[in-house]
Amino acid sequence: MGTGKLIVLTGPSGVGKGTLLRSLMERHPELCLSISATTRSPRVGEVEGKDYYFLSRSAFERMIANGEFLEWAEFAGNLYGTPRAAVEEKIRQGQWVIVEIELEGARLVRQAFPDALRIFILPPSLVELEYRIRSRGTETEEAIARRLNRAETEINAASEFDIQIVNDDFEKALDRVDTALFAPALC
Repeated sequence: MGTGKLIVLTGPSGVGKGTLLRSLMERHPELCLSISATTRSPRVGEVEGKDYYFLSRSAFERMIANGEFLEWAEFAGNLYGTPRAAVEEKIRQGQWVIVEIELEGARLVRQAFPDALRIFILPPSLVELEYRIRSRGTETEEAIARRLNRAETEINAASEFDIQIVNDDFEKALDRVDTALFAPALC
């Protein structure tokens, strides 16, 4: 790898970003996943420093005031953010760091890292995205409607990203992400 790089992976909820990312990390354990900070309580099985950095609200707010996040947002009463120092240090060490993030956060990261490779994962269609979200069985009708509404807005922003990959067939989409990252290095 040699030179460090920031890779931003985004797309609407339910598009399969997390599943693609887990499989990509299995293929390429040399990649480094950025760990977010949050003010929410750990869920069963979550590990400090592996799943998230769990912070008090006051500690998180101090970090905001000190400009210590690449991006941050409030969601469902909790704060979430990408700690700047950890990402910058790994890049300085020559590592490739992947940030899986929502659209607004990706836009903020672009301001701090204009050279980041930005990849947008698209669903094959809104109908398929709705099917995937409903198949989870974890959302109310109201939540599904909100996610689909938001997804339309996010999909319209896909052209802001360097690469757009449609997750229509999982293995093909994974290969496309892999190629987007590693094929340019072969040239």
